[in-house]
Amino acid sequence: MGSATTLACQIDHLSVAYQDTIAVSDVSLRVSPGQVVALLGPNGAGKSTVMKASLRLVPALAGEVTFFGEPLPRVRSRIAYVPQTATVDWDFPTTVGDVVLMGTYAQLGWLRRPGARQREAAAAAMERLGISNLAHRHINELSGGQQQRTFVARALAQNAELYLMDEPFAGIDITSQQAIMTLLRELVDEGKTVMIVHHDLQTVPDFCDSVVLLSSGKLVASGSVEEAFTADNIARAYGLSVALERK
Repeated sequence: MGSATTLACQIDHLSVAYQDTIAVSDVSLRVSPGQVVALLGPNGAGKSTVMKASLRLVPALAGEVTFFGEPLPRVRSRIAYVPQTATVDWDFPTTVGDVVLMGTYAQLGWLRRPGARQREAAAAAMERLGISNLAHRHINELSGGQQQRTFVARALAQNAELYLMDEPFAGIDITSQQAIMTLLRELVDEGKTVMIVHHDLQTVPDFCDSVVLLSSGKLVASGSVEEAFTADNIARAYGLSVALERK
């Protein structure tokens, strides 16, 4: 999954362990820019771990990860991360507008406060996600879909080039899911790259450009949807037979 152009993400021989248990074993992949890439696999396959280890949120046993041909510290501001909503402390006393504004901090230097330009970026991000009317609401007052839209808006306000999202559609309503999917496709049309941990196999053919299939911490297949998202590869990853519907 790559080309002669600078890769949005390159992972070489990544291995991760939690205590004495291997969670990811020798995973390598290439992500070309300008596409939606889905990390797929059953629970415990290592999808979220690959993403977190790539961002140095969990330590790796071995391997190398680069973004845009550079190590993470050099390009951190070009990468936006949306964690699983289940990992967020929703009792933290802050509003939707403040959370989205935090996305602009990556572009600011130390001790600089957000100004008019950053507030405009945050307002534009909320507008694209349809949550402008929630700007002054406390985050713990929101529905699951509204919370997820808020965190996607925060990532959008960062004006990143690569968006890494860990289960962005988990536990949200269909309206929010469709709104976020539409936005992510728009980002790709703008030349951005999106990597998501994803579970809904039925939406893959129409929504994603490429896939990475994992099972028990090992890479099963990666490539374009047409090449890698096959019944055989899905069976190898999930241990089951799936009827694929393609338009």
